[in-house]
Formats: sequence, structure tokens, C-alpha cells
Amino acid sequence: MADIYAYTTHTAGVADDSALELVAAAKKIDANAAVTAIVTGSGAEVDKVADAMAASYAKVLKFNLDALAYPNAEVVRKLLVNVLPADAIVLVSNDTFGMDLGPGLSIKLDSTFVADVVGIEGVDGTVLKVIRQEYSGMVSTHVTADMSGGAVVNLRPGAFAPDESQSAGGSVEDRSGDAGDLTVKRTFLEVVEAEVGDVDITKSDVLVSVGRGIEDEENIEVAQELADAMGAVVSCSRPIVDAKWLEKSRQVGTSGQTVKPKVYLACGISGSFQHMGGIKGAPFIVAINKNVKAPIFQMADVGIEADILDFLPELTDAIKES
Repeated sequence: MADIYAYTTHTAGVADDSALELVAAAKKIDANAAVTAIVTGSGAEVDKVADAMAASYAKVLKFNLDALAYPNAEVVRKLLVNVLPADAIVLVSNDTFGMDLGPGLSIKLDSTFVADVVGIEGVDGTVLKVIRQEYSGMVSTHVTADMSGGAVVNLRPGAFAPDESQSAGGSVEDRSGDAGDLTVKRTFLEVVEAEVGDVDITKSDVLVSVGRGIEDEENIEVAQELADAMGAVVSCSRPIVDAKWLEKSRQVGTSGQTVKPKVYLACGISGSFQHMGGIKGAPFIVAINKNVKAPIFQMADVGIEADILDFLPELTDAIKES
């Protein structure tokens, strides 16, 4: 089998949670694979991340260059084409950056591309068997991908339990000199941080998050009463912000805030990948939804089939009485 590489992202010298998820996914492709991490960027933080990744990856390729200082997928794509073998299997997180990077990378490498993978069933020869979701997660599809000429596989964040063994004892190689020409047409300007409103949901250990199932703006008070009883904060999915029932700063998801709570109550939320992409750190997820087929149940630690307008007040009363 071809070598497996994982492109790892990082912020302020700390690797994204998806880095350990990519290791777990790689082992489902080949349990004996010596997986190689790729760390790009500029400055001392690149060295810090690369050293940390060596605990989880057999090898870490480090590229520390000014051209890689900002998250420009066009630059990273050109770098990977310059340094990866043509038949490489490349794992990328299916976040906003990964969705920009992956498809074009597969074209440049002339390899197979599979997007938004939520499960890996195994490998039969050079054929990779994966699971994807269609129709907002209502249907799971089983897909086969020919890896004989290499593959780029985008993996949904949070779909794979992170490999926290940190027993790889890998080595770090500075391959900056092999980067080649990284001249591109796209220019990265800046990162615009999401506005923080009256409450910063990114700092809360417990979130009571509401979606379409809340039905009406007046019903948000039901969630707020539960949050008050738990010492939590109310957050939401995008439809609630679109309806202007809560401010944008309370939205969890790829187009909202990225949160890392210890406990996440998903109340009347279907669980689209755009929403789940904003949840990091493998929190304990409790899903409450009257639609038993909602995809959120596939990712929850505890699933409760119930109407949240009936269940949440009862839960609030029980907490107050305890």
C-alpha cells in the first residue's frame, strides 16, 4: 500500500484536534501504517507543533517558510504537489480549509478524491471502502474508492475518535528546502475573528444549544432556564441566527464559532456537518430530538427521542430539585 500522509493544521503553536483524528482514521486504512504528518507554517510555532506531532506520528515533515505563514490553500496545495509521491494517500480534515485544499490537490496529483468521510470500513486490495452521508445526514452511503493511483480523503471533524496513545516516538524532518516554487495568484489578506457578543460561548464548559426544534423565539427561554440551572450558556445552530432569534456570536458551526466544551446538549438540532464542524475536543454530547433519524444521534454519547419543548422543562425541574 502507498504511504499515508496527514495534513495537520494548527493555531498559535497548538495542533488542531483533528490531527489525532487523522491518525485514528489512518489506522483504519492500514493498522500497521507508519503515518507521516505534514506541518506547514512560519516561525517558532511550526517547530513546536512538529515536535508535538512526533509523539503521535511515525514521521513529521516540517515546512517552515514565510510563504506558508498564512492559511492559503493554494500555496499549500502547490507545496504538497511538489513534495508528495504521485501515489500518496493524503488525509485532510473536511473543515473550511480542507474543503478548499482537497479537491484541487487530488486533481493536481491525478488521484481519487473522497469528500466528507464519516467512517472507514476497510481496504480490499487497493479499494478503500468508506461511509459518507447524503441528504443532510438522513442517508448513509457506502462508497468504494480506487487508491491504486493515490487518493485524497477529506474526513469529517469529530467523526473519528482521536488517537491519544502518543506512543509513536516519531522523527521530525525539516523539508523546507524541498518546497520548490510556491508562487500563486491568490493573496491571503487577514483572518477576521468572529465577533464576541454579550456571552462568549467559546469559553463555556457546558453549552445548551438549540436548533429548529425550538420552533419559536419565545421558546428560547425554555433553553435559557435549563442553562441557568446547569450553570451553562445557550448557543444555537445557524437557522436560529438566520431567524434573528439569537445573535451571530452564539452560533456554533463552520460559519459561526468553534467551541470546545466538556458537555454539549444539542436540543432540536439535526447535526449537519456544518454545525458539527464547529465542535472540537470530543465533548460529551447529549442529543435531544423527536426525529429518531436525525444524524446527530450517530455522533451523540447519549440520545433522547423527545420533543424538547416537553423534555427540557422536566429536565430543568429535576436539576433544581437535585
